[in-house]
Amino acid sequence: MAELQFQDLLDAGVHFGHLKRKWHPAMAPYIFMEKNGIHLIDLHKTVAKLEESKTALKKIAKSGRKILFVATKKQAKDIVAERVKSIGMPYVCERWSGGMLTNFPTIRKAIKKMTSIDRMATDGTFDILSKRERLQITRQREKLEKNLGSIVDLTRLPAAIFVVDVSREHIAVKEAKRLIFRFSL
Repeated sequence: MAELQFQDLLDAGVHFGHLKRKWHPAMAPYIFMEKNGIHLIDLHKTVAKLEESKTALKKIAKSGRKILFVATKKQAKDIVAERVKSIGMPYVCERWSGGMLTNFPTIRKAIKKMTSIDRMATDGTFDILSKRERLQITRQREKLEKNLGSIVDLTRLPAAIFVVDVSREHIAVKEAKRLIFRFSL
């Protein structure tokens, strides 16, 4: 993987922040300056934080634990799905199912249901069913595949979660925070 450079971020327009009137005080250390009513992000600090994040993610991946990638934005979901498939990590690109982390045993049951439908198709049980039952089961399988197909290999909770847009996926972030609090007690 190539090193992330300051110029690459500048060319991508990462330095353009938000409107000055919509800023959050926690962003103050990362704001370089204000120009025409828009805050400009300090890219030197961004590069440092990206390197720090990359190091932490590499450490988790090398230890054999899973990182769950969440990207449901139209602009990012195809790119994330393509890249994450190649490294064999779980990802969510359609929609975040509430309770995916905090109610993980129920999600595992849905995944087991999906695998049992696959087994039915291969062992011949599917042929015994009526046309209507087959259609219903096939639709159920497609729905499960759409929402949970990318996390089939996730047998236990992930060690880390990488969220593309934290404001859009606030439920995923909230669940992750709840789990951190539960395990830190």
